[in-house]
Amino acid sequence: MKMRYKELTKMSREELDKKIEDMKIELMKLNAQVAIGTTPKSPKQIRELKKNLARYETLRMENFHKGLDALNVESKKKKYRSH
Repeated sequence: MKMRYKELTKMSREELDKKIEDMKIELMKLNAQVAIGTTPKSPKQIRELKKNLARYETLRMENFHKGLDALNVESKKKKYRSH
């Protein structure tokens, strides 16, 4: 299921992490089916799942870097503060 970017950005970090873990588990199950020799209900489903997983991972990393940038700005302010 593809979600809109606005909906993804409203998700908390915990929700994002939970969703990513669920998607990874689902992808492992589908890949196991392929390895056994059975075809999934929809071969397109694996491709879509990989794309959605990449979207979620990208958003998580963007949020992570935003947090680091905020920390760096605060530390620079403290570092250059006059005594």
